[in-house]
Amino acid sequence: MTIHKEGYTSLAISITLLFIINALIHFFLADLVWLKWFVYIISFALFVIVLQFFRNPKITINPNDNHVICPADGKIVVIEHTQENEYFKDTRLQISVFMSPFNVHINRNPISGIVKFFKYHPGLYLVAWHPKSSTDNERTTVVVQNSRGFEILYRQIAGALARRIVWYVKEGDQVKQGDEFGFIKFGSRVDIFLPTDAKVNVTLGEVVKGGQTVLAELN
Repeated sequence: MTIHKEGYTSLAISITLLFIINALIHFFLADLVWLKWFVYIISFALFVIVLQFFRNPKITINPNDNHVICPADGKIVVIEHTQENEYFKDTRLQISVFMSPFNVHINRNPISGIVKFFKYHPGLYLVAWHPKSSTDNERTTVVVQNSRGFEILYRQIAGALARRIVWYVKEGDQVKQGDEFGFIKFGSRVDIFLPTDAKVNVTLGEVVKGGQTVLAELN
């Protein structure tokens, strides 16, 4: 287990702030033993929460051109046919994964192929499960075409807590299934848009793992 590079700055800031707060409590409220220990315990708990959020576990990827793998750890909150109006402009099968602040927030490519389209959208910070979060929140849109000609669209969507989306891809890039394409800080969602005849392998409410769970099979 390692710490993801996106966490270095956040961890440094957290350590500095917690050190200052604890130092002030120690020197100016030394007589209030109960308060000191309360602050120490809360500080340690906060540090552990931030630390686990940026964890970067090692996983084994099993590439398969017929599979669409999950782009993030979390829970399946949407499986439905819907109109996708940004790129395909037709009906697609949407699968959405909600990531709580306790999930690993690394985002991974669902398929291998060429990035045919990329766009960043500034926007709002509605809660990630809000129906309009997919179209109104800060987000990125990535479309990858695999070797079989299938195009898969996936979106990083910021939530009420997630105020920073990071991406590592651009149009024309060759990407590999399971490799990182981005990171979202502190709670968010990823939407995946598939062909309507894709075979879905997950159910609503199912807990899934990024880079490991097979969301669907391409026919």
